[in-house]
Amino acid sequence: MPTRLLLLADTHVPVRARALPEQVLAAVDAADLVVHAGDWVGEAVLDDLQARCAAAGARLLGVAGNNDGPALHARLPEVARADVEGLRLAVVHETGAAGGRERRCAAAFPDVDVLVFGHSHIPWDSTAQRPDGRAMRLLNPGSPTDRRRQPACTYLTAVADARQPGVLRDVVLHRLPLRGPTPAG
Repeated sequence: MPTRLLLLADTHVPVRARALPEQVLAAVDAADLVVHAGDWVGEAVLDDLQARCAAAGARLLGVAGNNDGPALHARLPEVARADVEGLRLAVVHETGAAGGRERRCAAAFPDVDVLVFGHSHIPWDSTAQRPDGRAMRLLNPGSPTDRRRQPACTYLTAVADARQPGVLRDVVLHRLPLRGPTPAG
């Protein structure tokens, strides 16, 4: 059976929103693996996603970000890795400046098929050539709660399938309605 992935980053709950948008929670319920690339900000969102994933029979794979305090850093790694249907997946929060990103990431993660990252709140989908000549896909889902200068808050869904090892397919960028998240305060 293919594995349905939900890719999130930069949720910033409760600073940028009181909670994750309902559309994102529905996507959590539909996923087999939820990937979060850091900047959770509050432990409650981690606890909520862990509970929701457990109830749905899904896995949660996440990392700490630069806005996450000591408690989240104690619970989450800086880099997370998983093999998903033959797809070698890694997750980090920051990858540095956009210029040269593909080259840097290919060198830093030579054994990875897909690298998910966050930090910028800017959706990103590019391909890098690894030292072995194979392609590595770089994905940033943006933020579902803080669009910054983007036209909308966003997240990604995708599918990993053992019939296509090393390939992430059906990657879709979902844009949330501008009224989407409830402001904190």
